[in-house]
Amino acid sequence: MIIIERKSNESIDRMVKRYKSKHRNIKLREELRNRKEYVKPSVKRRTEVLSALYSIKKFGNEE
Repeated sequence: MIIIERKSNESIDRMVKRYKSKHRNIKLREELRNRKEYVKPSVKRRTEVLSALYSIKKFGNEE
């Protein structure tokens, strides 16, 4: 659970903005999606390799 302490003279809008950025930074939503169903390590690795090949093919080797 994320806890946001209210600072002195801080508006609610600013608190919500800090909450959203903190929520985004800890990647809570991504973790929940990953835990939803199990993905075998071999399948996970295969998707990583395919995405790397795609980015190399699309953007080329820019060295």
